[in-house]
Amino acid sequence: MTILPPDPDLAALRVTLARLRGERGWTFDELASRSGLARRTLIDLEHGHTTGSLGTWHALAHAFDVPIEQMLGVLCDDHTPPGTPGP
Repeated sequence: MTILPPDPDLAALRVTLARLRGERGWTFDELASRSGLARRTLIDLEHGHTTGSLGTWHALAHAFDVPIEQMLGVLCDDHTPPGTPGP
């Protein structure tokens, strides 16, 4: 029997991106300048039109000066941690 992991919470990831950008008062242009990513990419990420690559999220973590696990950790916030007995 194959046990698949739960789906990642991509909405939470978009909320985290929007929250971090909002806390700093950065426009999409400002974040693009700081991250080296295209403005269109950032808009698409925040509005859920794309999920982005690991490299994209790595660049964003550096731009926001936060550990990448802080950004990506929200993908699993509502999951039972691996290795933990389920309900």
